[in-house]
Amino acid sequence: MNEALLRSLTPSVLGILVRRGADFAAAEDAVQDALVEAVRVWPTDPPRDVKGWLVTAAWRKFLDATRANTARRRREDLVDEQPAPGPALAVDDTLQLYFLCAHPSLTPSSAVALTLRAVGGLTTRQIAQAYLVPEATMAQRISRAKGIVSGVRFDQPGDVATVLRVLYLVFNEGYSGDVDLAAEAIRLTRQLAAAIDHPEVAGLLALMLLHHARRAARTAPDGSLVPLAEQDRARWDTKSIAEGVGILQAALARDQLGEFQAQAAIAALHADSPTAEETDWVQIVEWYDELGRLTDSPVVRLNRAVAVGEADGPRAGLAALATLDDSLPRHAAVAAYLHERDGDLATAARLYAEAAPKASNLAERDHLTRQAARLNARRGR
Repeated sequence: MNEALLRSLTPSVLGILVRRGADFAAAEDAVQDALVEAVRVWPTDPPRDVKGWLVTAAWRKFLDATRANTARRRREDLVDEQPAPGPALAVDDTLQLYFLCAHPSLTPSSAVALTLRAVGGLTTRQIAQAYLVPEATMAQRISRAKGIVSGVRFDQPGDVATVLRVLYLVFNEGYSGDVDLAAEAIRLTRQLAAAIDHPEVAGLLALMLLHHARRAARTAPDGSLVPLAEQDRARWDTKSIAEGVGILQAALARDQLGEFQAQAAIAALHADSPTAEETDWVQIVEWYDELGRLTDSPVVRLNRAVAVGEADGPRAGLAALATLDDSLPRHAAVAAYLHERDGDLATAARLYAEAAPKASNLAERDHLTRQAARLNARRGR
Protein backbone atom coordinates (compact mmCIF):
# COMPACT_ATOMS: atom_id res chain seq x y z
CA MET A 1 0.00 0.00 0.00
CA ASN A 2 1.55 3.29 -1.14
CA GLU A 3 0.27 5.79 1.43
CA ALA A 4 2.24 8.65 -0.12
CA LEU A 5 0.53 8.04 -3.49
CA LEU A 6 -2.90 8.05 -1.85
CA ARG A 7 -2.23 11.33 -0.12
CA SER A 8 -0.82 12.94 -3.26
CA LEU A 9 -3.99 12.09 -5.19
CA THR A 10 -6.36 13.44 -2.55
CA PRO A 11 -6.58 17.05 -3.86
CA SER A 12 -7.34 16.09 -7.47
CA VAL A 13 -9.97 13.51 -6.47
CA LEU A 14 -11.63 16.01 -4.15
CA GLY A 15 -11.56 18.65 -6.89
CA ILE A 16 -13.28 16.33 -9.36
CA LEU A 17 -16.14 15.64 -6.95
CA VAL A 18 -16.65 19.34 -6.27
CA ARG A 19 -16.75 20.09 -9.99
CA ARG A 20 -19.35 17.36 -10.44
CA GLY A 21 -21.71 19.09 -8.04
CA ALA A 22 -20.80 17.92 -4.55
CA ASP A 23 -20.40 20.59 -1.90
CA PHE A 24 -16.97 20.72 -0.31
CA ALA A 25 -17.88 19.19 3.05
CA ALA A 26 -19.74 16.21 1.56
CA ALA A 27 -17.05 15.67 -1.07
CA GLU A 28 -14.28 15.71 1.50
CA ASP A 29 -16.08 13.14 3.65
CA ALA A 30 -16.59 10.93 0.60
CA VAL A 31 -12.92 11.13 -0.35
CA GLN A 32 -11.87 10.15 3.16
CA ASP A 33 -14.24 7.18 3.04
CA ALA A 34 -12.76 6.17 -0.33
CA LEU A 35 -9.24 6.34 1.09
CA VAL A 36 -10.27 4.04 3.94
CA GLU A 37 -11.77 1.65 1.39
CA ALA A 38 -8.55 1.75 -0.65
CA VAL A 39 -6.50 0.78 2.39
CA ARG A 40 -8.82 -2.18 2.93
CA VAL A 41 -9.12 -3.39 -0.69
CA TRP A 42 -5.92 -2.56 -2.53
CA PRO A 43 -3.50 -4.94 -0.78
CA THR A 44 -5.40 -7.94 -2.25
CA ASP A 45 -6.96 -6.30 -5.32
CA PRO A 46 -4.83 -3.37 -6.57
CA PRO A 47 -6.45 -1.24 -9.29
CA ARG A 48 -4.90 -0.56 -12.69
CA ASP A 49 -6.06 3.06 -12.70
CA VAL A 50 -5.41 4.30 -9.17
CA LYS A 51 -6.88 7.77 -9.59
CA GLY A 52 -9.88 6.50 -11.54
CA TRP A 53 -10.61 3.95 -8.82
CA LEU A 54 -10.50 6.63 -6.13
CA VAL A 55 -12.75 8.97 -8.11
CA THR A 56 -15.31 6.22 -8.72
CA ALA A 57 -15.23 5.03 -5.11
CA ALA A 58 -15.50 8.55 -3.70
CA TRP A 59 -18.37 9.44 -6.05
CA ARG A 60 -20.27 6.32 -4.99
CA LYS A 61 -19.67 7.16 -1.33
CA PHE A 62 -21.00 10.64 -1.99
CA LEU A 63 -24.12 9.32 -3.77
CA ASP A 64 -24.77 6.77 -1.00
CA ALA A 65 -24.49 9.44 1.69
CA THR A 66 -26.74 11.81 -0.23
CA ARG A 67 -29.45 9.24 -0.88
CA ALA A 68 -29.38 8.14 2.75
CA ASN A 69 -30.18 11.67 3.92
CA THR A 70 -33.81 12.39 3.12
CA ALA A 71 -33.42 15.93 4.39
CA ARG A 72 -31.24 16.60 1.36
CA ARG A 73 -33.67 15.41 -1.30
CA ARG A 74 -33.03 18.42 -3.49
CA ARG A 75 -29.35 17.66 -3.72
CA GLU A 76 -30.11 14.02 -4.46
CA ASP A 77 -32.02 15.18 -7.54
CA LEU A 78 -28.99 17.22 -8.57
CA VAL A 79 -26.47 14.42 -8.26
CA ASP A 80 -28.72 11.91 -10.02
CA GLU A 81 -28.55 14.15 -13.09
CA GLN A 82 -24.76 14.00 -13.13
CA PRO A 83 -23.10 11.62 -15.63
CA ALA A 84 -21.73 8.36 -14.32
CA PRO A 85 -18.05 8.56 -13.38
CA GLY A 86 -15.75 7.80 -16.25
CA PRO A 87 -11.97 8.12 -16.58
CA ALA A 88 -10.56 10.81 -14.31
CA LEU A 89 -10.02 14.07 -16.16
CA ALA A 90 -6.54 15.55 -16.14
CA VAL A 91 -7.63 18.70 -14.29
CA ASP A 92 -5.49 19.78 -11.36
CA ASP A 93 -7.63 21.46 -8.71
CA THR A 94 -4.87 21.44 -6.12
CA LEU A 95 -4.29 25.17 -6.22
CA GLN A 96 -7.98 26.01 -5.71
CA LEU A 97 -8.11 23.58 -2.79
CA TYR A 98 -5.18 25.36 -1.17
CA PHE A 99 -7.00 28.66 -1.54
CA LEU A 100 -10.23 27.20 -0.20
CA CYS A 101 -8.58 25.64 2.85
CA ALA A 102 -6.78 28.91 3.63
CA HIS A 103 -9.97 30.96 3.37
CA PRO A 104 -9.70 34.25 5.32
CA SER A 105 -12.86 33.45 7.31
CA LEU A 106 -11.08 30.51 8.97
CA THR A 107 -8.91 30.82 12.06
CA PRO A 108 -5.25 29.87 11.51
CA SER A 109 -5.66 26.62 13.46
CA SER A 110 -8.75 25.64 11.47
CA ALA A 111 -7.07 26.48 8.17
CA VAL A 112 -4.08 24.33 9.08
CA ALA A 113 -6.26 21.39 10.11
CA LEU A 114 -8.40 21.60 6.98
CA THR A 115 -5.35 21.86 4.73
CA LEU A 116 -3.78 18.77 6.31
CA ARG A 117 -6.99 16.81 5.86
CA ALA A 118 -8.26 17.98 2.45
CA VAL A 119 -4.97 18.65 0.66
CA GLY A 120 -2.60 16.52 2.71
CA GLY A 121 -4.87 13.50 2.93
CA LEU A 122 -4.18 12.95 6.65
CA THR A 123 -6.83 11.38 8.83
CA THR A 124 -8.46 13.26 11.68
CA ARG A 125 -6.67 10.94 14.11
CA GLN A 126 -3.27 11.72 12.61
CA ILE A 127 -3.88 15.46 12.75
CA ALA A 128 -5.12 15.24 16.34
CA GLN A 129 -2.03 13.28 17.36
CA ALA A 130 0.24 15.79 15.65
CA TYR A 131 -1.37 18.65 17.58
CA LEU A 132 -1.67 16.67 20.81
CA VAL A 133 -5.44 17.21 21.12
CA PRO A 134 -8.27 14.65 21.45
CA GLU A 135 -9.53 13.26 18.16
CA ALA A 136 -13.06 14.49 18.96
CA THR A 137 -11.76 18.03 19.40
CA MET A 138 -9.98 17.94 16.06
CA ALA A 139 -13.04 16.41 14.37
CA GLN A 140 -15.17 19.32 15.59
CA ARG A 141 -12.58 21.83 14.39
CA ILE A 142 -12.43 20.29 10.93
CA SER A 143 -16.21 19.97 10.73
CA ARG A 144 -16.69 23.66 11.55
CA ALA A 145 -14.05 24.63 9.01
CA LYS A 146 -15.69 22.56 6.28
CA GLY A 147 -19.04 24.14 7.08
CA ILE A 148 -17.57 27.62 6.69
CA VAL A 149 -16.00 27.01 3.29
CA SER A 150 -18.77 24.85 1.83
CA GLY A 151 -20.59 27.89 0.51
CA VAL A 152 -17.51 29.35 -1.18
CA ARG A 153 -17.43 29.03 -4.96
CA PHE A 154 -14.68 26.68 -6.06
CA ASP A 155 -13.52 28.99 -8.86
CA GLN A 156 -13.00 32.10 -6.74
CA PRO A 157 -9.47 33.52 -6.82
CA GLY A 158 -7.45 32.91 -3.69
CA ASP A 159 -4.72 34.70 -1.81
CA VAL A 160 -1.30 33.10 -2.22
CA ALA A 161 0.05 34.93 0.85
CA THR A 162 -2.63 33.34 3.06
CA VAL A 163 -1.86 29.87 1.70
CA LEU A 164 1.83 30.37 2.42
CA ARG A 165 1.07 31.50 5.97
CA VAL A 166 -0.89 28.30 6.58
CA LEU A 167 1.91 26.12 5.20
CA TYR A 168 4.46 28.01 7.30
CA LEU A 169 2.33 27.34 10.40
CA VAL A 170 2.27 23.64 9.53
CA PHE A 171 6.07 23.60 9.13
CA ASN A 172 6.69 25.36 12.43
CA GLU A 173 4.72 22.72 14.31
CA GLY A 174 7.60 20.37 13.54
CA TYR A 175 7.09 16.80 14.71
CA SER A 176 4.78 15.13 17.21
CA GLY A 177 2.66 11.99 17.06
CA ASP A 178 3.10 9.71 14.06
CA VAL A 179 3.07 12.50 11.47
CA ASP A 180 6.16 14.57 10.74
CA LEU A 181 4.52 17.93 10.09
CA ALA A 182 7.74 19.59 8.95
CA ALA A 183 8.21 16.95 6.25
CA GLU A 184 4.49 17.14 5.41
CA ALA A 185 4.72 20.93 5.01
CA ILE A 186 7.64 20.50 2.62
CA ARG A 187 5.68 17.94 0.60
CA LEU A 188 2.66 20.23 0.36
CA THR A 189 4.79 23.25 -0.55
CA ARG A 190 6.46 21.25 -3.31
CA GLN A 191 2.98 20.41 -4.54
CA LEU A 192 2.00 24.08 -4.47
CA ALA A 193 5.20 25.08 -6.29
CA ALA A 194 4.32 22.61 -9.05
CA ALA A 195 0.88 24.20 -9.39
CA ILE A 196 1.85 27.87 -9.36
CA ASP A 197 4.89 29.80 -10.58
CA HIS A 198 5.39 32.33 -7.77
CA PRO A 199 8.70 33.55 -6.29
CA GLU A 200 7.37 33.57 -2.73
CA VAL A 201 6.21 29.95 -3.03
CA ALA A 202 9.76 29.13 -4.09
CA GLY A 203 11.08 31.27 -1.24
CA LEU A 204 9.03 29.36 1.32
CA LEU A 205 10.11 26.00 -0.09
CA ALA A 206 13.76 27.10 0.05
CA LEU A 207 13.32 28.33 3.63
CA MET A 208 11.79 25.03 4.71
CA LEU A 209 14.54 22.98 3.07
CA LEU A 210 17.31 25.07 4.60
CA HIS A 211 15.83 24.89 8.10
CA HIS A 212 14.96 21.21 7.82
CA ALA A 213 18.53 20.46 6.71
CA ARG A 214 19.73 21.30 10.24
CA ARG A 215 17.16 19.14 12.00
CA ALA A 216 19.41 16.20 12.90
CA ALA A 217 21.88 18.51 14.65
CA ARG A 218 19.32 20.50 16.66
CA THR A 219 19.01 18.06 19.54
CA ALA A 220 21.48 16.08 21.63
CA PRO A 221 21.03 12.34 22.28
CA ASP A 222 19.23 13.20 25.55
CA GLY A 223 16.73 15.36 23.66
CA SER A 224 18.11 18.70 24.81
CA LEU A 225 18.34 21.63 22.40
CA VAL A 226 21.65 22.40 20.70
CA PRO A 227 22.02 26.11 19.79
CA LEU A 228 22.95 26.91 16.20
CA ALA A 229 26.48 27.99 17.10
CA GLU A 230 27.14 24.65 18.85
CA GLN A 231 25.63 22.32 16.24
CA ASP A 232 27.74 19.68 14.51
CA ARG A 233 27.58 20.97 10.95
CA ALA A 234 28.73 17.63 9.60
CA ARG A 235 25.24 16.39 10.51
CA TRP A 236 23.53 18.99 8.33
CA ASP A 237 21.86 17.64 5.20
CA THR A 238 24.04 19.07 2.42
CA LYS A 239 21.71 17.80 -0.31
CA SER A 240 18.75 19.73 1.11
CA ILE A 241 20.95 22.80 1.58
CA ALA A 242 22.09 22.68 -2.05
CA GLU A 243 18.52 22.28 -3.27
CA GLY A 244 17.27 25.11 -1.05
CA VAL A 245 20.02 27.48 -2.16
CA GLY A 246 19.36 26.67 -5.82
CA ILE A 247 15.63 27.32 -5.47
CA LEU A 248 16.31 30.56 -3.59
CA GLN A 249 18.78 31.86 -6.17
CA ALA A 250 16.27 31.29 -8.96
CA ALA A 251 13.57 33.11 -6.97
CA LEU A 252 15.79 36.08 -6.11
CA ALA A 253 16.80 36.42 -9.76
CA ARG A 254 13.20 37.37 -10.56
CA ASP A 255 13.64 40.58 -8.52
CA GLN A 256 10.29 40.25 -6.71
CA LEU A 257 11.55 40.07 -3.15
CA GLY A 258 9.16 38.83 -0.47
CA GLU A 259 9.51 37.99 3.19
CA PHE A 260 9.99 34.23 2.70
CA GLN A 261 12.77 34.83 0.20
CA ALA A 262 14.45 37.20 2.68
CA GLN A 263 14.13 34.65 5.49
CA ALA A 264 15.53 31.97 3.21
CA ALA A 265 18.49 34.22 2.35
CA ILE A 266 19.30 34.50 6.06
CA ALA A 267 19.04 30.73 6.47
CA ALA A 268 21.27 30.25 3.43
CA LEU A 269 23.98 32.45 4.93
CA HIS A 270 23.97 30.29 8.07
CA ALA A 271 24.04 27.12 5.98
CA ASP A 272 26.92 28.44 3.86
CA SER A 273 29.20 29.03 6.86
CA PRO A 274 31.68 26.20 7.52
CA THR A 275 31.82 27.24 11.19
CA ALA A 276 29.80 29.51 13.46
CA GLU A 277 32.74 31.90 13.68
CA GLU A 278 32.78 32.36 9.90
CA THR A 279 29.12 33.39 9.69
CA ASP A 280 28.65 36.58 7.65
CA TRP A 281 26.71 38.46 10.31
CA VAL A 282 27.05 41.82 8.55
CA GLN A 283 25.18 40.48 5.53
CA ILE A 284 22.63 38.81 7.81
CA VAL A 285 21.92 42.19 9.44
CA GLU A 286 21.39 43.65 5.96
CA TRP A 287 18.88 40.91 5.14
CA TYR A 288 17.07 41.54 8.43
CA ASP A 289 16.85 45.19 7.41
CA GLU A 290 15.23 44.11 4.14
CA LEU A 291 12.91 41.77 6.01
CA GLY A 292 11.95 44.53 8.42
CA ARG A 293 10.99 46.80 5.54
CA LEU A 294 8.78 44.05 4.13
CA THR A 295 7.02 43.04 7.35
CA ASP A 296 7.56 45.68 10.07
CA SER A 297 7.47 42.75 12.49
CA PRO A 298 8.71 43.15 16.08
CA VAL A 299 9.88 39.52 15.99
CA VAL A 300 12.08 40.37 13.00
CA ARG A 301 13.53 43.32 14.92
CA LEU A 302 14.18 41.03 17.88
CA ASN A 303 16.12 38.59 15.69
CA ARG A 304 17.91 41.52 14.08
CA ALA A 305 19.14 42.60 17.54
CA VAL A 306 20.84 39.20 17.92
CA ALA A 307 22.49 39.61 14.52
CA VAL A 308 23.63 43.14 15.38
CA GLY A 309 25.11 41.77 18.60
CA GLU A 310 27.13 39.28 16.57
CA ALA A 311 28.17 41.74 13.87
CA ASP A 312 28.93 44.84 15.99
CA GLY A 313 29.28 43.50 19.50
CA PRO A 314 26.86 42.67 22.35
CA ARG A 315 26.40 46.27 23.48
CA ALA A 316 25.24 47.26 20.00
CA GLY A 317 22.84 44.33 20.15
CA LEU A 318 21.55 45.44 23.56
CA ALA A 319 21.04 48.97 22.22
CA ALA A 320 18.95 47.58 19.37
CA LEU A 321 17.03 45.43 21.84
CA ALA A 322 16.30 48.42 24.08
CA THR A 323 14.04 49.90 21.39
CA LEU A 324 11.68 46.89 21.57
CA ASP A 325 8.84 46.01 23.93
CA ASP A 326 10.22 43.71 26.65
CA SER A 327 6.96 41.72 26.64
CA LEU A 328 7.84 40.24 23.25
CA PRO A 329 8.25 36.44 23.23
CA ARG A 330 11.93 35.51 23.65
CA HIS A 331 12.89 39.11 24.58
CA ALA A 332 14.30 38.02 27.94
CA ALA A 333 16.15 35.09 26.35
CA VAL A 334 17.79 37.35 23.77
CA ALA A 335 18.70 39.89 26.44
CA ALA A 336 20.23 37.11 28.54
CA TYR A 337 22.36 35.91 25.64
CA LEU A 338 23.63 39.41 24.85
CA HIS A 339 24.39 40.20 28.51
CA GLU A 340 26.34 36.94 28.79
CA ARG A 341 28.37 37.87 25.71
CA ASP A 342 29.02 41.26 27.33
CA GLY A 343 30.36 39.56 30.47
CA ASP A 344 27.46 40.44 32.80
CA LEU A 345 26.85 36.92 34.09
CA ALA A 346 24.60 37.92 37.00
CA THR A 347 22.13 39.76 34.77
CA ALA A 348 22.30 37.02 32.15
CA ALA A 349 21.56 34.28 34.70
CA ARG A 350 18.61 36.24 36.08
CA LEU A 351 17.19 36.82 32.59
CA TYR A 352 17.63 33.19 31.55
CA ALA A 353 15.68 32.17 34.66
CA GLU A 354 12.95 34.72 33.84
CA ALA A 355 12.75 33.54 30.22
CA ALA A 356 12.40 29.83 31.02
CA PRO A 357 8.76 29.80 32.23
CA LYS A 358 7.74 31.85 29.17
CA ALA A 359 9.20 29.34 26.68
CA SER A 360 6.83 27.99 24.05
CA ASN A 361 7.84 24.34 24.53
CA LEU A 362 9.40 22.04 27.10
CA ALA A 363 12.73 21.62 25.29
CA GLU A 364 13.29 25.38 25.11
CA ARG A 365 12.27 25.83 28.73
CA ASP A 366 14.75 23.17 29.86
CA HIS A 367 17.49 24.75 27.74
CA LEU A 368 16.98 28.18 29.29
CA THR A 369 16.86 26.69 32.79
CA ARG A 370 20.18 24.93 32.17
CA GLN A 371 21.70 28.15 30.86
CA ALA A 372 20.74 29.95 34.08
CA ALA A 373 22.14 27.11 36.20
CA ARG A 374 25.38 27.07 34.18
CA LEU A 375 26.00 30.77 34.71
CA ASN A 376 25.12 30.62 38.41
CA ALA A 377 27.62 27.77 38.80
CA ARG A 378 30.31 29.82 37.03
CA ARG A 379 29.62 32.78 39.30
CA GLY A 380 29.82 30.49 42.35
CA ARG A 381 33.26 29.31 41.32
